[in-house]
Formats: sequence, structure tokens, C-alpha cells
Amino acid sequence: MKKILILSLALGSAISVTSCKKNYTCNCTKTYTGSSASLSIKDGTYTYNDTKVKATDRCNANENSGSDIGGNYSVNCSIQ
Repeated sequence: MKKILILSLALGSAISVTSCKKNYTCNCTKTYTGSSASLSIKDGTYTYNDTKVKATDRCNANENSGSDIGGNYSVNCSIQ
């Protein structure tokens, strides 16, 4: 019984120390909208070494909208 307890404690410790981080790729696309057409271009690719939830949050933080010389745009990002 004592051996089983020690073995399960050792296994539990090994599992709790293991990191759930891995590389996640965030792809962002900038879309210009106009009166007659829209244009989508690749805006950036980012790699995050983190948990999926944190990588998704960091990826979504890259989203924005505004206007520049090309017109009104929005940047949409997603984890791949």
C-alpha cells in the first residue's frame, strides 16, 4: 500500500510540473472595405509559445480597425 501511495505521488508530481505550452501560429489579415469592393491582404504571422488560451488572447489583441491611405480597414486574427 505504501509503494502505491509513493508511486502515485511521484506520478502526480511529474504531471503537475509538465508544461502545457507549445507553439501556436497567429495569422492576421487586413481587409479594406470600400463602396464597391473589398480587398484582403496578409497583415502578419506571429508565433506564441504559450498555452492555447493565452496564445489566443495574445493573437486577438492584434485585431483592430481604422483608416489609412488605402481606406477603411479591419485586421482580423486567428490561431492556426
